[in-house]
Amino acid sequence: MNESKLYQLPGLPYQYDEFVPILSKEQLQIHHEKHHMAYVNGANAILEKMDAAHKNNEKLDLKALLKDLSFQIGGHLMHSLFWRNITPPSKAKERPDGLIMEKIIAEFGSFERFKELFQQTAMSVEGSGWAALTYCLQTQRPILMQVEKHNIHVYPMFRILMVVDVFEHAYYIDYKNNRATFLDSFWKIVNWDEVNHRLENLLK
Repeated sequence: MNESKLYQLPGLPYQYDEFVPILSKEQLQIHHEKHHMAYVNGANAILEKMDAAHKNNEKLDLKALLKDLSFQIGGHLMHSLFWRNITPPSKAKERPDGLIMEKIIAEFGSFERFKELFQQTAMSVEGSGWAALTYCLQTQRPILMQVEKHNIHVYPMFRILMVVDVFEHAYYIDYKNNRATFLDSFWKIVNWDEVNHRLENLLK
């Protein structure tokens, strides 16, 4: 099969050790090379199985297969977003500026209120999943979203501006099972320039 038709693990715009002491080199490397790669491999294996079935006109259990494909692709795409909306602490800003800050203030009243609600969103995800800052083009509003696993409770057509991974694999090596402490540290590595860039491109 042509590899261009398969998913690939994206490279990172930084080195694994650049996030110390917020995230250790081991934590970031295992998260990227093992966990993210597992979703890439999982999605590709399903695509290859479907291609083979199409070629041989074989039956497929589509209910189970498409649910699994959704999970694997969701894991790949959510992680791809995550890597780009974090940056080494030496380069991170404490607060956003530009259009994203204007939208946050208009919706939530203050940046502090937004942080509080985003943190609550992430803390209250049941089991494994994600918290996301999204943008609704119909209402022109930023809206918080929980994503359980990778593929449940997603708002169709909402554009994702920023995510945080609250699967334990994202923080367990450094923070054990203390999700709250990990989320407190997350604000020290947010790439607000990237988040603002996503919003600006969306509203062009």
